[in-house]
Amino acid sequence: MEQESLDYILVPLGLFVLVLYHAWLLFTILRHPTRTVIGLNAESRRQWIFSMMSDPLKNGVLAVQTIRNNIMASTLLATTAITLCSLISVFVSSTSDSTNTASQLVYGNKSPLVYSIKYFTILLCFLVAFLCNVQSIRYYAHCSFLATVPSSAGKKESMEYVARSLNRGSYFWSLGLRAFYVSFPMFLWIFGPIPMLVCCCIMSFVLYFLDTTSSFTRQLHLRSFREDHAESAIP
Repeated sequence: MEQESLDYILVPLGLFVLVLYHAWLLFTILRHPTRTVIGLNAESRRQWIFSMMSDPLKNGVLAVQTIRNNIMASTLLATTAITLCSLISVFVSSTSDSTNTASQLVYGNKSPLVYSIKYFTILLCFLVAFLCNVQSIRYYAHCSFLATVPSSAGKKESMEYVARSLNRGSYFWSLGLRAFYVSFPMFLWIFGPIPMLVCCCIMSFVLYFLDTTSSFTRQLHLRSFREDHAESAIP
């Protein structure tokens, strides 16, 4: 097999592995949320909002401090992403002729166009991470105001709206973090399509254990959720 044809076979195969895994993850989150960490965390945040908003005057400081910590985490990732975007742009513009002296250890297509596509995909990953984290900050900041409104105490519709906003902020944070994860195989693509394919397979395998929950964890959370529902039903 010629080296130039490796990129046309192995790179789409690696991307297909990542897309297939995340399609399965999205299906599982929508149909069986308790089997995933994302689904369990979403329900936990919903219960937390209901607990905090039951008495905003008493729990307001704790709620704002907790949401502020999430804002700081999103700000850190957003700053890192936009900084890496700037560094990649400067690097590409200053080394436009470096692709002609590519190492012989790098298999695959070594044309300048392919190298430009490689750097563009990395840049795109960090831009997506930046935009997702900015949206996450937006939702978190909005929740910090809504969670401390005294008039919302005891109103289930208001609590549900705040819980949805908080979960949307967390979903955007997760998407931004996924963009960082995807940037790893895109970075290894610079060294050839073989490291990129291996990284995609290993990352999908590792993410499976990070995204799914064990039976013990599911039972522990479900028991806690049932207890919360039982306590809220007591007049």
